[in-house]
Amino acid sequence: MEPDPDSEDTLDLRLPEEFVALCVQADRADAVPGRGARRGGTGYEPGGDLLGHVGGWGPVVTSAGTFRLVPVRVERDLALIGRWMNDPAVAAFWELAGPEALTEDHLRAQLDGDGRSVPCLGELNGMPMSYWEIYRADLDPLARHYPARPHDTGVHLLIGAAADRGRGLGGVLLRAVADLVLDRRPACARVVAEPDLRNSASVAAFLRAGFRLSAEIDLPTGRTALMVRERARRDRP
Repeated sequence: MEPDPDSEDTLDLRLPEEFVALCVQADRADAVPGRGARRGGTGYEPGGDLLGHVGGWGPVVTSAGTFRLVPVRVERDLALIGRWMNDPAVAAFWELAGPEALTEDHLRAQLDGDGRSVPCLGELNGMPMSYWEIYRADLDPLARHYPARPHDTGVHLLIGAAADRGRGLGGVLLRAVADLVLDRRPACARVVAEPDLRNSASVAAFLRAGFRLSAEIDLPTGRTALMVRERARRDRP
């Protein structure tokens, strides 16, 4: 989804500490042994159990090269992400164009939160080229707008450089990240996303990645396409 800083999004809902603690305990119980070790220097520590320590998910080989999600460190990554947010093609949907402070507030709200949303750089062959938000859709205001299931995991994505757009990378990387979510989060049965319906290129990328269009939903940010990739469909022989 392309978040509007003035409306409800992943960051606005504060959950009772007792409820978050129960979610953390449940995720620990469901964790795969040996998975989820924190990777030194990722900069993401608070509440990581809600998503199984994204920084420890490791690399995945795709047709475009080796891809890895690296949790954001503001002091290292702000200038790059801020530059991407000021690209008119990105700003049209993310609405974070402007001074770096606007992007910094958006990042810190996640990094200083309870762990429901993890902002990441996507590195392809060692080079940062995309920005991702991996989030607990079942603990997000989005859950008010569709029949959410426990552990539903959401994905937001932007491709940073214009030269990397229009090459089919979105579909390749979305498939890889959805596979990572399902492999590293055994309790998660579905990966979901809600791109703006006007963003036909984004919707098409999700379809290429094996998502299906489940519904059109109205959010405070506008009308969106609810895209769903189900574990059962992926694992079917």
